Amino acid sequence: VHSQVCIIFSDFGKMQNVCNLLIEKLGTSVTISPPHFYHTPEATDTLRRQVCVAAVGNTRRKAQEVCRLFGQSLGKPLLIREEETKEWGGHIDSHLSNSPDSLTLQERIQNATAYASCRVFAVFEIKGKENRRNKLL
Repeated sequence: VHSQVCIIFSDFGKMQNVCNLLIEKLGTSVTISPPHFYHTPEATDTLRRQVCVAAVGNTRRKAQEVCRLFGQSLGKPLLIREEETKEWGGHIDSHLSNSPDSLTLQERIQNATAYASCRVFAVFEIKGKENRRNKLL
């Protein structure tokens, strides 16, 4: 009797543990096919948000450093605009999918890894030098 079981994992470590357990308990009576990696729309959306938030944080830190250089302090943001978002990777190339068994697990992971970058434009308020007496109050 042959049966096929398809399992979707969201955690790579758990997938490896389950596969190892099946092989340990069932031995040669089980065949585990190479995994197929993909990104859900929710995971891709989370990646986009994280990259944008990181870009805004980097922009703010750079603006703070410039202000410090001129003895000023950075105020609140007046405008933050997402200029460009790029995404690449996150799939197995079509020419590789013809022979998925020939890829090592590391190559599969590398081909399925998603990358994103985000460029933002931000305008911040610049405060003048703070008076030392005001700091003491």
